[in-house]
Amino acid sequence: MDEKLKHDWDPRSEAVLTDQIAAYDEMRRRCPVAHSAYLNWSLFRHDDVVRALLDHETFSSAVSSHPAVPNGMDPPQHTGYRRIIEPYFNAERMAAFEPVCREVAAALANKLPDAGETEFMAALAEDYSLQVQSAFLGWPSDLHEPLRRWVRKNHEATLTRDRTAMEEVAYEFDGYIRDLLTTRRAAGADAPDDITTSLMHEQIAGRPLDDEEIVSILRNWTVGELSTIAASVGILAHYLAAHPELQQQLRQQTSLLPAAIDEILRLHAPLIANRRITTRPVEIAGRQFAAGERITVMWASANRDEEVFGNPDEFRLDRDPSQNLLYGAGIHVCPGAPLARLELRIIVEALLARNSRIALVPGKEAVNAVYPASGFSTLPLWFERARSA
Repeated sequence: MDEKLKHDWDPRSEAVLTDQIAAYDEMRRRCPVAHSAYLNWSLFRHDDVVRALLDHETFSSAVSSHPAVPNGMDPPQHTGYRRIIEPYFNAERMAAFEPVCREVAAALANKLPDAGETEFMAALAEDYSLQVQSAFLGWPSDLHEPLRRWVRKNHEATLTRDRTAMEEVAYEFDGYIRDLLTTRRAAGADAPDDITTSLMHEQIAGRPLDDEEIVSILRNWTVGELSTIAASVGILAHYLAAHPELQQQLRQQTSLLPAAIDEILRLHAPLIANRRITTRPVEIAGRQFAAGERITVMWASANRDEEVFGNPDEFRLDRDPSQNLLYGAGIHVCPGAPLARLELRIIVEALLARNSRIALVPGKEAVNAVYPASGFSTLPLWFERARSA
């Protein structure tokens, strides 16, 4: 890249971090392929993002110096690991996990006020993501609080791009996983029959997965799950609180929930961006890229592109689901999408069934989360318990 290249924007400026979604909308219209010191090249348009996702030979996912299984790999290496991972999210596993997920959702929903205000992110959204993720993986409840603190430290280190802090955060997480693996090995045949134990018996190229690979897989699932599920639950609750007519419609027609959830999360993305790196010279929207250029694909902008969705703020249940990039596209489309959709549908069902009214609190604004997080850092909501709940 030309060292004299001027930066088109600052992703960490106060104006951007105050309202990321609005800032990305403005960038998509003003400078859809933009350079910054922090994110390098960012792609804001739907077509450009889809191009990068589908052309994995030009836009490589091998962007990190650390192993990232399989999201940081390209074929053929990616293919074998993906084949191992996908069955963990099949229909049979989702059906088996659904009762557990419902139990977690109902217990948390029942802790909300019968008639009163609560800070929703701390009262439910964060706890839900921690508890369902731990239940799915077979992790003990005493990991909930360390993981909660870890997510916050990871966000802070990523935003500041503090390499030392990022290394320390990664090392801390790896320690949690290695302790779990050590405990299961010591237990032998008495080890818990869960996903974490199952991964220890998987093989790649005729050999067992090593600890580094297992840690990387679980890190990938956990980093994505804890942050995005909590953000998604907050985004969904906020939207329903702001749109009581939709809230009531979904109580009466729960079959609409899957489409409604995907559409709300198109409007306000729970995941801001992912990274790629070019493998060869390429042109995007008139800008020239050499091999080795770092690219940020901006989900939060692409899913609001007027050229694809018209008015990006219009809620519609009849959109073409193939255009929604909520779970990505191409070979790296999120393997955990069935789990995320299950978890989000169940928690929204629980909130709607338990409460006759979910509302915003007059005079108390939600506070937006900042990069790399999305959604809300604080979200005051009013709940009124349904008489039959």
